[in-house]
Amino acid sequence: MKVSGFSFVRNAIQYDYPIVEAILSILPLCDEVVVAIGKSDDDTLGLVKSIPSEKIRIIETVWDDDLREGGRVLAVETDKAFQAISKDSDWAFYIQGDEVLHEKYIVNVRENMLRYKDDPSVEGLLFDYLHFYGSYDYVGESLRWYRREIRVIKNNRNIFSYRDAQGFRKKPNEKLKVVHINASIHHYGWVKDPIAMQGKQLTFNKYWHDDQWIEMHVVKAEEFDYSSIDALRKFKNSHPAVMTKRIGSLNWQFTHDLSKNNFKLKEKLKRFIERCTGWRWGEYRNYKII
Repeated sequence: MKVSGFSFVRNAIQYDYPIVEAILSILPLCDEVVVAIGKSDDDTLGLVKSIPSEKIRIIETVWDDDLREGGRVLAVETDKAFQAISKDSDWAFYIQGDEVLHEKYIVNVRENMLRYKDDPSVEGLLFDYLHFYGSYDYVGESLRWYRREIRVIKNNRNIFSYRDAQGFRKKPNEKLKVVHINASIHHYGWVKDPIAMQGKQLTFNKYWHDDQWIEMHVVKAEEFDYSSIDALRKFKNSHPAVMTKRIGSLNWQFTHDLSKNNFKLKEKLKRFIERCTGWRWGEYRNYKII
């Protein structure tokens, strides 16, 4: 079995992306990892080159900053990386620059890859998600956070990155048939120095909205205000080992009063239904679980 990893990134240093940790977390599963590095305003290229592994293959790209609707440019860059992986790979593991796989799941992921490698009915593997917010101690608790997404796909060139690169589909526009496995992705996109987080908000909203929308909706401030969050819970388990140094260097404070979690009536009803039935009412599912 041959496995390729793939990712994309731009301005990782400026916006404090754990891209090194993301790549390191999937390296044990991969024979190669292709990283599409967009032309940056910092030394993101040098940062990725500094990772001590011969498995990593870099392609340099230029982002189309005129693509300002629906995060489309992120999907375009994802596809560049996917199309560059080896043609003889069986699987492709996609990891975004703010996502990390815990090492405790490596064996299970590999076993599922082997199990379904030659099963044509399985086109991908579906992972659970933990969305960290404010610091490494809190996880998003409301239903607005997506709970699952495809991160391992068959090496089928008819598969493409969908919309804003959150998931995948197959040409012409079909949802992938996937198996939900016992593995979680740690998503750290909302854990950054408040200054870096504010810069990311301004920059990345440009890939979804025009200047008028940004003027009206993005708060002008030097630091991001982490206090405007609806519901969090305390994280009590372990982080991936590759995150140890980054977590130890955290240089800002964030605390949250868990008693102030503010669920609206509709969300309370949805949560009650999910507890009773296991079904999440109104959940967006860009996949078909088999």
